[in-house]
Amino acid sequence: MKKVICVCSSSGCNSSGSGRVLTSLQDEIMGRNISEHVEIRQVGCRGFCEQGPIVTIEPDKLFYTKVRETDVPDILDSLASSRPLERLMYINPVSGKKTATYDEIPFYACQNKMVLEKCGLINPENIDHYLADKGYNALEKVISDMTPQQVVDEVKESGLRGRGGAGFPTGIKWQGALNAKIIDKRYVVCNADEGDPGAFMDRSVLEGNPHSVLEGMAICGFATGSDEGYIYVRAEYPLAVKRLQKAITQAEDRNLLGENILNSGFNFHIKIKPGAGAFVCGEGTALMASIEGTRGTPRFKTHRSTEKGLWGKPTTLNNVETFANIPLIISNGAKWYSSIGTEKSTGTKIFSLTGNVVNTGLVEVPMGVSLRHIIFDIGGGVANNRKFKAVQAGGPSGGCIPEEHLDLPVDYDSLDQAGAMMGSGGLVVMDDSTCMVDLARYFLQFTQQESCGKCTPCREGTKRMLEILTRICEGQGQGRDIDDLERLSKVIRLTSLCGLGQSAPNPVLSTLQYFRNEYEAHINYKRCPAGVCTNLLIYSIDHKKCIGCGACARICPAGCISGEKKQVHVIDSDNCIKCGSCLQKCKFSAIIKK
Repeated sequence: MKKVICVCSSSGCNSSGSGRVLTSLQDEIMGRNISEHVEIRQVGCRGFCEQGPIVTIEPDKLFYTKVRETDVPDILDSLASSRPLERLMYINPVSGKKTATYDEIPFYACQNKMVLEKCGLINPENIDHYLADKGYNALEKVISDMTPQQVVDEVKESGLRGRGGAGFPTGIKWQGALNAKIIDKRYVVCNADEGDPGAFMDRSVLEGNPHSVLEGMAICGFATGSDEGYIYVRAEYPLAVKRLQKAITQAEDRNLLGENILNSGFNFHIKIKPGAGAFVCGEGTALMASIEGTRGTPRFKTHRSTEKGLWGKPTTLNNVETFANIPLIISNGAKWYSSIGTEKSTGTKIFSLTGNVVNTGLVEVPMGVSLRHIIFDIGGGVANNRKFKAVQAGGPSGGCIPEEHLDLPVDYDSLDQAGAMMGSGGLVVMDDSTCMVDLARYFLQFTQQESCGKCTPCREGTKRMLEILTRICEGQGQGRDIDDLERLSKVIRLTSLCGLGQSAPNPVLSTLQYFRNEYEAHINYKRCPAGVCTNLLIYSIDHKKCIGCGACARICPAGCISGEKKQVHVIDSDNCIKCGSCLQKCKFSAIIKK
């Protein structure tokens, strides 16, 4: 049987050298003249990004990590001898056991891949790979066997909710577009403006399986009476843009997009609109303003976009993951899809798992699984054997969930009730070395910088909140600061024009809800419990551990450490700049930071 060597060629693995591995494999196979027995295939992201560059071998499911071009001869030799190459196998950080196949790795074994199923297996730049696995069958089915209303009914029955933010029911949105009174022109728009720090779910789908998104958009066009679609994608995603454009061209050549699709009389064209990197353009009205060629700022919503959106015409706006689910629903049926997940949150969800966790990467799980399952079973637990403190869910506009809620089911309603949100699917794990006040300041700084400035509550309110948080972190907090933060948060949430401002206070409110004691420690005792806020730190020397080697004194840039050789040293706290150099240099753990 012919072996297929799959080389991850996503942005993550490319950045760590997978392109060189791919070239080396192609050259080596040509040199050995074994192309009849071995196929080299560039594939999309397999999700386990920290192990890249990743190489898998099918159909054996062999999984090799951190592959370099120098490993290529040994990989091919191992294929010839039918013996897996042990030194490239994944090593479980807990048990120390080497694992040959990806099915045995907990990171993969505990997932349920649906949207990401083909990513890492097919070549995203070859439409034949997508077609060979029933690609575009769903589009052919709706064109030949279904009416637009039947398609909309199927999506409604599936229970699919938008995967880009608040989770609005997709079928209801499509019904609104189908019922719109304006019939001369309608649009379908895919929101691929993924701007959350550390989020790369949509990018990976576009890079690994772009045809699934195109097929979903075409089905939406048929269901809502549209003949034109736009993909608004970040210009910072050049590989995604390249593969999208190639996929569109290939689909048009096969009569799967464009005029008279499959000789049915249905027309649907897709254009790519690169975004300029403004976070606020992830908001629907700002995104449409940017497509129209004006400044990307939110508008007052006097109508739903399905009634009056892009250029004043009915517009159906969904994100990448939402559209990628559509072919699955049409092919397998609404009942099949709704049997996965929970009653009110059906299907699976892709999460970007990052932060202080052992296994970082992309995770796809059924709705309703617990945070504990994602973080500890799939993610491998907290890195460096530290204690779990919280997980920030929903990106910079999300909330922080503490340990007591680790068994919370991950669905739209449960996360909302806990003070967080599903958002686009970012999960940032934090250990006990994280200062929650500083974390709130960091995320608020991001949203404040990304505010378009159009409305006063967001423009001025987030700035005032950031000033208060900065003052608290610098040890200048005042007694009324917590009350002011809560008051400003409520006003900004109620009066901001768009979702950016309305959700910007979430990190502050959730950390106040669960970690108020840290705010109080900063304000009342001028102390940072996590030892993060520099101005509140005090460095001292443990007299029982110090042997007087003088290493700390020699490295201190402020010259504030003194003492005789082989005698206990002391730190002049008034002149200490709290750089931490002494703490890193001391081999005897004699430096105390508190």
